[in-house]
Amino acid sequence: MIKTVNSRQSSVVSRKPQIVSLLSALTLLSGIACAAEINHPDLPPQAQVESALDHHLLVLNAVSGLKLEHANQKKWDSGTYEFNLRAGSSQRSIVNTGQKLKEWDIALERPLRLPGKVSIDQDIGKASVLRAEFALGDAHHEAGRMLLKLWFTWLRERSQASLWEEQAGILTRQAQMAEKRVRAGDAPKLELNLAQAAAAQAGVSWHQAMLRAQLAGNDLTRSFPLIQLPEKLPPATPQAITDDYATWKSRILEDNHELGMVQAQSRVQQLLAQRSRADQAPDPTLGLRYSHEMGGNEKVAGVYLMVPLSIGHRSATAEGAEQQADIAADQAAFVKHRLEGDVYAAYLQAVKSFETWQQAHQVAQSMRDNADLVARAYTLGEVSLSDSLTARRFALESSMAENLAQLDANEARYRLMLDAHQLWVQDEGTETIHN
Repeated sequence: MIKTVNSRQSSVVSRKPQIVSLLSALTLLSGIACAAEINHPDLPPQAQVESALDHHLLVLNAVSGLKLEHANQKKWDSGTYEFNLRAGSSQRSIVNTGQKLKEWDIALERPLRLPGKVSIDQDIGKASVLRAEFALGDAHHEAGRMLLKLWFTWLRERSQASLWEEQAGILTRQAQMAEKRVRAGDAPKLELNLAQAAAAQAGVSWHQAMLRAQLAGNDLTRSFPLIQLPEKLPPATPQAITDDYATWKSRILEDNHELGMVQAQSRVQQLLAQRSRADQAPDPTLGLRYSHEMGGNEKVAGVYLMVPLSIGHRSATAEGAEQQADIAADQAAFVKHRLEGDVYAAYLQAVKSFETWQQAHQVAQSMRDNADLVARAYTLGEVSLSDSLTARRFALESSMAENLAQLDANEARYRLMLDAHQLWVQDEGTETIHN
């Protein structure tokens, strides 16, 4: 028995480092997952976002488009030519003898693609599928942009409603203070009327802000029904953009779905132009023929070859395909140039929005402190109610400006991260096209 216990203990001891390593790995993975959520506390959960984007109409249409291109790829690989069965019946009349003989013939034929055309058709099918994959990634990206915009629109309206609610509460308490002073004979009735009017006006603004927040939330949930609007969200302090413009430009353009899509389209058009040039050499039609003639006295079997002769149609078609390829190449260059401008605008907005928030934060903090001092001074009878209300109004305006600047800075940063595939990343299975 002693030996058995020692054996078990030694087994547990030998396996203990493995258990500790496994627990450490699980703890690390859990920490990474929690950190991913903590880094973006003012955004919807990742699982909700992925499900909402996957079920968006733009993405669903792009998925259908990808399936369609897979079907078209099979058509390009197999070709459009089919076997043709030809059959005929006739009657031969011999004038000298007056004899009538029944005759019939049958033929099986099929056009044949030249070997060079087969490889081009296969490349067209692959390039078309790649274009559809980039279109799917672009649809997913555009849906993410829509979600981000609607989300921050709702955040702005909701935060403004919260500020008006806070302001209404402060002014209500101030009106109660004015009422006590009027009863005590320390303030005129006019101050009470002014305080009550300010509190009522704040209440009206609060209800208007609540309506706008409700409408913004309705727009969000109607476009993305799987996104759940939380009751409260922890505020997220804006973060500075650390890397320079060149780094962000490289990140965004290196794996850009829209750019990849137009480049893939240009590649498809080039292949179609190449196919049109190859089509100037027409495909032959090979056939097998069997005929029953002279009432069965003659039986003929043979092979025949047909080659269409084109005068100018094929060359004109090839020329048109060349022009289409040039247009697609110009479009790809235009999109790349536009994207460079969009990247610079997004980067500049993210940088300047953070600087604006820093300034607005300092101003708002000073104005809130000043409003608190003036409110205490009014309580002590050192200043008038008008001075207190003016200070409170300035504090509210600066707080609203700070709040909007904070949300603008966060949205601009998230937009830059989204374009660089650092936010709401999913594996769309696309490939990068290199010129």
